[in-house]
Amino acid sequence: MTLADTRAGIAAVYDELAVRLGVPFDSAAIVRRLGPPLEMELANWLPAEEVAAAADLYREIYPAMGVPVHTAMRGAHDAIDVVRRGGGRVIVVTGKNVRDARGTVESLGLAVDEVVGSLFGAAKGSALARFGAAAYVGDHVADIEAARAGGAVSVTVATGPYTVGELRDHGADVALGDLTEFAAWFAGWREHDEPG
Repeated sequence: MTLADTRAGIAAVYDELAVRLGVPFDSAAIVRRLGPPLEMELANWLPAEEVAAAADLYREIYPAMGVPVHTAMRGAHDAIDVVRRGGGRVIVVTGKNVRDARGTVESLGLAVDEVVGSLFGAAKGSALARFGAAAYVGDHVADIEAARAGGAVSVTVATGPYTVGELRDHGADVALGDLTEFAAWFAGWREHDEPG
């Protein structure tokens, strides 16, 4: 939940999945711990041999039921604008599959340059390095690992499952309350990093 608040959509999809599979998913608990890949969450509820088919069904349901109820996080559009005005590019690197990640950013009008999906934690590092990312913004402690693996500054926002203090304790270079604080941080960071 860095750029988009996906909780209501994800909960709705899990609730529908519960009906179709006859499994009592606790969607409220699930959305409190968003971040890890879908298959990891499903493994908490299903036998290993049923996870792949459940993930396929979840992804079948998601575009029609999940994406339409996503909302942009406060400050998301402004954060993207400030990076673009500064000559930067905005690359989304997410654990969500590319189709649904693109569907989300497009439905919310988020002007990003690229979307890379199905990566979690340090595995995001190769994508960050490939794009030459100077900073990576995320809401999960695994995003700190991603930034480190990609050689980027770890900027975190406490809009996911962790508080500002917890994100700092896990080693984030920067911990913000939410994206409304990003523009001021970015301006100071650019000024500090500019030669001269």
